Amino acid sequence: MTKNRAGRFVLEIVMVLLSILFLYPLFLTIINSLKSFQEVMTDVIALPKRLAFENYSYVWEFINYPRLFLNNAVITILGLAGIILISSIAAYKLARTKSKASSIIYMLCIMPMLIPFQSIMLTVLQMAKNFHLSDSTWGLGILYWGFGAPLALFIYHGFVKGIPKEIDESATIDGASGFRLFFSVIFPLLKSVTTTIIIIDVMWIWNDFLLPLLMVNGSPTTKTLTLAAYTFVGQYTSDWQYAMTAMVMAVLPSIIVFIFLQKYIVKGVVAGAVKG
Repeated sequence: MTKNRAGRFVLEIVMVLLSILFLYPLFLTIINSLKSFQEVMTDVIALPKRLAFENYSYVWEFINYPRLFLNNAVITILGLAGIILISSIAAYKLARTKSKASSIIYMLCIMPMLIPFQSIMLTVLQMAKNFHLSDSTWGLGILYWGFGAPLALFIYHGFVKGIPKEIDESATIDGASGFRLFFSVIFPLLKSVTTTIIIIDVMWIWNDFLLPLLMVNGSPTTKTLTLAAYTFVGQYTSDWQYAMTAMVMAVLPSIIVFIFLQKYIVKGVVAGAVKG
């Protein structure tokens, strides 16, 4: 009993130290967003001598924060809706179809998770231009369907396999079939795993940098909040205090979403793993 308590205490200490290690960059970002340029260049680690809240008002107006926030919201909502719709339906159909072809299709659908984005980004950019998806927020949102669906399908597939087929049969006897069966009976049962996918993808899409840089960086009206922080970093001079401020303002909404929905992450992933 004493050994268990000692082991648990050591584990808690290690977890606290790791938490501090991971949170320290965020702490530096926040304190430097409240400094003047001179203070940032003098000592990055030191606390600010005076809280420069005017940095936030300046960045709000300079980058047109409400407009860029709307861009982020459109991209995230559109991307998230497509990922959930496509992956949930595909996972249900593949999980319920017991055949060799279904297994092969499933493997082909989740294989893109193993392909680094950097190896295909030029091809994706050219394809987006050919389909007139570049330089538009809705086009960027659609592209996220392809990049986010494999992981979501993988999670959904494991969860759907644990749902008894008798539920489908009972709903079919009552007159439900096809899409009505899925959306009225099956999809409500996927609530916990859907919440997990929402959290994962919101954190990813909202804070993504590389794909928006390739797709919507050509016009100030289509940029995202993350790209706006990059505008304060130049070749010859950089306003680091404004860059840190813009970064805090960019990631804050996704952090708020994570705080309110974090309890569903482990619950959804574990449920999918156990049921799969």
